[in-house]
Amino acid sequence: MEPYLLTGLILAVAACSPKPAPPAKPEPAPAPAPAAAPVSTAPAGAYTIDPAHTHVSFRVNHLGFSHYTANFDRVDGKLVFDPANPAAMTVEATIDPRSLDLNAPPAGFHDELMGPMFFDAKAFPSIGFKSTKVVQTGPATADVTGDFTLHGVTKPVTLKATFNGGWAANAFDGNRVGFSATGTLKRSDFGMSNGIPAPGTTMGVSDAVEFAIETELSNGTKVAAKP
Repeated sequence: MEPYLLTGLILAVAACSPKPAPPAKPEPAPAPAPAAAPVSTAPAGAYTIDPAHTHVSFRVNHLGFSHYTANFDRVDGKLVFDPANPAAMTVEATIDPRSLDLNAPPAGFHDELMGPMFFDAKAFPSIGFKSTKVVQTGPATADVTGDFTLHGVTKPVTLKATFNGGWAANAFDGNRVGFSATGTLKRSDFGMSNGIPAPGTTMGVSDAVEFAIETELSNGTKVAAKP
């Protein structure tokens, strides 16, 4: 067979061969289901912090090596709870800085933190927060902005709060609600600048402070069990 006839035959066969199907387009991922509101039967009213079920911690970057974490043991506060109108809720809390709980602190370290270079607890014996605005961001979440007082300075701070649920008074307990919250602040904004690293270094303790709150608040007493 002449070369040009063989070439034509090959081209003709190729033209008649079925073309491969284009790759199928991947199906779009389904949209995540909206978060459901937590189950709660807790009524509206004034609630107070349950200190046995409240934990306030903070962490700072230490030398770029780790996030040094500590917490406060004495926290008090109150909440005006209104599940029908979250924007109307208000919360206040106070912390005793002298209750700072450290993990295996070196000798004298707690006293140093309580001294003039850091918390200066003798001059400023209370840390406080009083909400000024609540903006609901989801079925169980809200941004809670308030006046935060630390080291004698008051500035606005916003908490990212999550309502974890609640129940009405029962044979086990009184009315109870639970919340989680997180936030950040710069300690230099509150006059606590000692030890902040020089620009471009991590030699020190970060200006940024991350904090986390877990709390339960109660109202009233348990319902007497029926005979």
